[in-house]
Parts: sequence; C-alpha cells; structure tokens
Amino acid sequence: MTAVLTNLFDGVAYGMLLFVLACGLAVTLGLMNFVNLAHGSFAMAGGYVCAVLVNQAGWPFFLGLPLAFVASALIGALFERSLYRHLYTRGHLDQVLFSIGLVFMSVAAVDYVMGSSRVFIRLPAALEGQFDVFGVGIGRYRLMIIVICGLLTLGLQLVLARTRFGSRLRAAVDDPRAASGLGINVPQVFAFTFAFGCGLAGLGGALGAEILGLDPYFPLKFMIYFLIVVTVGGSSSITGPFLAALLLGIGDVASKYYVPRMGPFAIYTIMIVILLWRPNGLFGRTAPR
Repeated sequence: MTAVLTNLFDGVAYGMLLFVLACGLAVTLGLMNFVNLAHGSFAMAGGYVCAVLVNQAGWPFFLGLPLAFVASALIGALFERSLYRHLYTRGHLDQVLFSIGLVFMSVAAVDYVMGSSRVFIRLPAALEGQFDVFGVGIGRYRLMIIVICGLLTLGLQLVLARTRFGSRLRAAVDDPRAASGLGINVPQVFAFTFAFGCGLAGLGGALGAEILGLDPYFPLKFMIYFLIVVTVGGSSSITGPFLAALLLGIGDVASKYYVPRMGPFAIYTIMIVILLWRPNGLFGRTAPR
C-alpha cells in the first residue's frame, strides 16, 4: 500500500507538471483556436534560461523560476507581434506547418549555442531527498511542484472564469468583430494571452528540467504529451486538460513501475479509450465553433 501511495504521489506531481507545460497550449488552441506546435520550444527556452542563471551564474533557484517565466513570455510576445499574428486567420494546416518549422529551427539553434548534452538544474539542498509520511515517500521537489502547479491552476481558472479579462478573451475568440465594436482591443488581448501561455510553458520547462531533463530535442520529445493532454481533456476549458494531465501522469508513472516493458504504451491506451468514449475530450464541446 505504501508503494501504491508513493507512486500515486509521483504520478500527481508528474501530471501537475504536464498540465503547467501544456496549459499554455490549451489556452492558445482551445480559447484562441490557434494550433501552436512550437509550444515546447518556449518551454525549452524557459528551462535553459533557468539552467544558465542557476548553474552558471550562481543565481538562486527560486529567482530563476520567475525569470524563466518572464523570459519565455517576452520571447512569446515578440514572436506573436512579428510572426504569429499574421496566421490567426489562416487555416490550421498553415499554422501547423509554420509552428513545426519553428520547432526545428529552435532545435538547431539551441543545439548550436548550448550543445547537445542533457542539462539538469542544480537544486537547493532544501529540495533534495524525501521524507516519509506514514511510510509514504514524499519527494521534496515533487511536493514543491504540486504546490506551485496547484496554485497556478487555481489562479488561471479564476482569471479565465471570474475576471473581466477572461470575458474579453472569450468574446474576442467567439466574435472578434463584435468584440472590437464593443471597444475590446482584440490584438492586445491575443498578444497578452499568447505571451502568458508562453510564460507558463517556460515556467514548466524550468520546473521540469530536473525530472524530464533538458536538451535541444525537448520540444520534439514532449510535443505529443502536450497534444495528448489537450486532446484528452478537451480544448474548450482548463478543467479538462487539468484532469487529463493528472490521469495521464498517474497512468504513465504506474505503468512504468508495474509494467516497465510496456513503457509509454499505457498513456496512448488511455488516450484511445477516452477518445473512443468521448471523441471531443472529457470537457470538449459537442458542437463545432
């Protein structure tokens, strides 16, 4: 039983991390109706910013995390204003081809600048090791991930559902012309939303570097995981991807522990079963937009 609870805890931490990494894609794909397959590149950027600041410059880890968010958000804002904004009205195929091209460019650029070696971020001593609670091993770093990701999830849900900005974003997506007529600055709303999603990806990349590792092929290796979270959860809300990330994280950790030969096969099985049951995802819309 203690082993089961330990695996459950690790699965929840992994699922929380997947959600923070993928929730930016859930926002851009579900709320902005934009397919950004280069989302993992912004996560990689945040991870490398944090790694350079902590490992090479000697900055505190807890200072590197918000700076990773800010750096990725600024990069996202720059790309949105210069490149992405021209593709909002284009078809999904154009968006996919453009963003996947950015992925390969980012992989080549990071490999040239940072090298191809895997990078891990140096953690403070307070986050290393684990402690036992009734025989259940609780990793300090994973507990921190659960706390930070849980707070981010609550904050994001409140912003989108209870604030004026959330209502403006939904109005801008549903009918941009009507929203503009009501005085909503649609380009500004989209730019801020896209930058914020990129910042969340960068924060997730910094948090996940110790668990997932960081190398130039990070966007390609985890692109499918981001898409699975959004697809299984449904792209019309934040609740769906959150529950999907938890389910997939627990399933992935449990399958690798109990059935190691299956590897990542279990996560794809879970995806297929859920999509056969609910083709639009757990909380997906049943009617087209």
